[in-house]
Amino acid sequence: MSFLNIENKNFLITGVANKKSVAYFSAKILEENGANLFFTVLNEEIKQRVVKLFPNRPIFLLDVESEGDILNFGEILKKEKIIFNGLLHSIAFANYSDGMKPFHETKLKDYLQASTISSFSLVMLANALKDVFDSNASVVTISISSTRATNYGYMGPIKASLDSTVAFLAKSFSSFSKIRFNAVCAGPLKTSASAGIPGYIENYLYAEELTMRKRALETLEVANTVAFLLSPSSSGINASGVVVDGGMSANYFDEKVVSAFSKNS
Repeated sequence: MSFLNIENKNFLITGVANKKSVAYFSAKILEENGANLFFTVLNEEIKQRVVKLFPNRPIFLLDVESEGDILNFGEILKKEKIIFNGLLHSIAFANYSDGMKPFHETKLKDYLQASTISSFSLVMLANALKDVFDSNASVVTISISSTRATNYGYMGPIKASLDSTVAFLAKSFSSFSKIRFNAVCAGPLKTSASAGIPGYIENYLYAEELTMRKRALETLEVANTVAFLLSPSSSGINASGVVVDGGMSANYFDEKVVSAFSKNS
């Protein structure tokens, strides 16, 4: 038995799109430790990619912008009598097609869409799956280390909403279960999704200098924390955001960074 103690336990994974994603690395760790994996994907194209990455695993099509789709998904799982020991919510989207704009110029339709997909989808999924969760299940979502430090545009406030949602879901579910809700608040990562954010590369390189070890955060390091939080070994952690950023959030005034700025100013 491994430290995680997840052999033969069932986990639902959302957000796998390629080998660079947090969801992919997390799923691999769970699989290597004997867990049974189930996946949701947005469309058939992504499904075919996930089939190659995780052969012979159940994959469901699910549009998290559709409350009806999510509720129907919950009914399907109930009929199949599948009980989940954990859920990884690793879904985020923002429309940056017009480039990064000042926050006050955010379009309502873009904000609402990003909020639905990136934050409120966790609420809808939790509600739809409440009857197919084990009473001691763990739910983990992916947030960011500092909603005000990363060049994320209007996704910053939405991720802050996600952090708050985790705490309130934990409170709500505690009235009838021991299901836990936590967020992994990751520093900048080199992922395909991040590459689509305007100005992200510069922020990524700057964040690397702010880590205490002067080495960028690795996706595997975030995934290790996800796997731990999904496992029974983290039973004492609930309604929390676990920061994984190499110490960046405590090192904004790094001496070398400050000195380099002073010399160039």
